Amino acid sequence: MPSNPAIQIVCATEQDVAVVLEMIRELAAYERMSHMVTATEEKIRRTLFGEHPFAEVLLASRESEIAGLAIFYTTYSTFLAEPGLYLEDLYVKPQVRGKGVGTALLAHLARMAVERGWSRVEWSVLHWNESAIEFYRKIGAALLDDWKICRLAGESLARMASQ
Repeated sequence: MPSNPAIQIVCATEQDVAVVLEMIRELAAYERMSHMVTATEEKIRRTLFGEHPFAEVLLASRESEIAGLAIFYTTYSTFLAEPGLYLEDLYVKPQVRGKGVGTALLAHLARMAVERGWSRVEWSVLHWNESAIEFYRKIGAALLDDWKICRLAGESLARMASQ
């Protein structure tokens, strides 16, 4: 897939903390989860750009304006005994959707995975997000209907940790 010269993708740096937080808040609003955002610039600085970053961030620009972001980290497949890439968040601003930004971000992530010797790229999508599901199918992604996401957080995490 040829790259789109109108779209620039760069690795975010600590100087991009405010932009990253803004994009996270926009994503949360789109996903109807603004009430769940507790991220702050300081938390982002520490967890994404501190001494031990837990994830990496790509920023996409189109016509010199920030257009999208991808936040991802390394996973590991025990069956394959190989690392992979987990895309935690992919967000494209509404005004530039359908203009190749999402495709450019995913193609960039795929190239990074291949260059790093990682065996796959995986992510989750909300069941109601039909436009995203259609986009993912169009690019050839398999939707794994036989898997469910499980989560321990808050009180249930504390309860489990105390056992």
